Amino acid sequence: MPVRLPIGRTLFLLAAFVFTLVALFPLRLALDRLGFEERGLAARSATGSVWNGALQEARIGPVALGDVHARLNLLPLFLGRARLSVIAAEENGLVGAVSVSRHGFGFEDFDGRIRAGTLFAPLPLTSLDFDDLSAGFAGGRCVRADGGVRAIVSAQAGGIGISPELVGRARCAGDALLLPLAGRSGMERLDVRIFPDGRYRLDLLVRSTDPAVGAALAAAGFRRVAQGYAMRIDGAF
Repeated sequence: MPVRLPIGRTLFLLAAFVFTLVALFPLRLALDRLGFEERGLAARSATGSVWNGALQEARIGPVALGDVHARLNLLPLFLGRARLSVIAAEENGLVGAVSVSRHGFGFEDFDGRIRAGTLFAPLPLTSLDFDDLSAGFAGGRCVRADGGVRAIVSAQAGGIGISPELVGRARCAGDALLLPLAGRSGMERLDVRIFPDGRYRLDLLVRSTDPAVGAALAAAGFRRVAQGYAMRIDGAF
């Protein structure tokens, strides 16, 4: 005669079966099927499952994340959002999460450092440090942003020394994510804007009334403005 299982046990077994299928789903396929690759997250290779995977030479656009451990958070899937937690293999690397949904994408609770390389050339920025940085885009605009950012400057701009650190807190400004960074002296300001379509804009302002400094900045491509000397760099991820 047929064996009838209690409804509670049946639901439990069904849920366990679905959980197992999801947990064993290959991470490589999930990045494509859930839209992470479409939003710019890529890697040389992806191994393991969505529950316990790894990305080798991971990147978000041109920004290198290095090798990271990756895990898909299952609960947000029931809310229509895919959230991938990443932990860098190297010390001081990034720890946080990248999320995508039908209407937008974002990153959450990022801590650690990324190396800028030549991304912001000719500005001599070597790295960006994040302190609980989160931001989200939906409907073609920035809808939330918070957290601290510190830019590390390793060389000279325009033949003069500028503050070795520029710091600020993220916020939304119009459609863009804005990182308004300033040196401790107040003589330098760097505004980094990141737009939902992957474009970015950097505006560096150096305040100085020294003619020699002004001449060096002008020779390096800065233009004279009312507040000092400015340089704008436009690019795309």
